[in-house]
Amino acid sequence: MSSNNPFNFDPEDFDRVAREASEGLRDVFGQIMKVVGQSGSESPLAGMFGGSAPAARRVPEPETTGDTGDGVWAIYTLDDDGSARIDQLYATELDALRAHKDNVDTSRRVRFLPYGVTVSVLDEVEALPED
Repeated sequence: MSSNNPFNFDPEDFDRVAREASEGLRDVFGQIMKVVGQSGSESPLAGMFGGSAPAARRVPEPETTGDTGDGVWAIYTLDDDGSARIDQLYATELDALRAHKDNVDTSRRVRFLPYGVTVSVLDEVEALPED
């Protein structure tokens, strides 16, 4: 009897069994995730274990320009009359916030502007008096 083969198993046999078991588990989990994805349930575990009543399906809303990220981040200043003046534009929020981090001026702000929106949306409008 050799020292590598006391129970008639070689090290290669262990590797082969582990490889086949991991492939089988991967296949099983892949099939479970397909079923869960098709069930439309809120929680993946709820679909797998038959959780509560199925949630009402949400009607997808159309994506807006802001949702898709098509636009720029603007650092702007509000004048005394409430009109906005763009100081700088950035492609990412992180860049805009880094540029704005040491700001002490309360009239200077950061906001996302989707493409096609006029700068006048940044203007501060006085609230109308209530009757």
